[in-house]
Amino acid sequence: MNKEEELKIIEDMQAVVEQMRLDDLEDNPDSGTELFECQCCGEEKPLAGSVVYDGIRVCNDCVLLAETGFALGKIKNISELMQNMEDRKLEAQCRFIRQDEIEHNN
Repeated sequence: MNKEEELKIIEDMQAVVEQMRLDDLEDNPDSGTELFECQCCGEEKPLAGSVVYDGIRVCNDCVLLAETGFALGKIKNISELMQNMEDRKLEAQCRFIRQDEIEHNN
């Protein structure tokens, strides 16, 4: 697969994943403000556009990474993406803890 084909796949996945988010918002406008902790990146994200893979709910941003990774043959399942995201998830958890400490110390 050449770079041009890879870029086309990435652009297609961006459009598909964005449409998923928009469809969720159309079906349930509250999904844009209802938050959950993404099990992949560890961040609080809107429910809109999230997907459950093998019992693991991931945010729309991680759906884009997953679907692009699947299409490009870079990952085979959501567990592989989660392994690759461990550092990012840890950073998100540390930010949450620091913010929580700041709020409780004021």
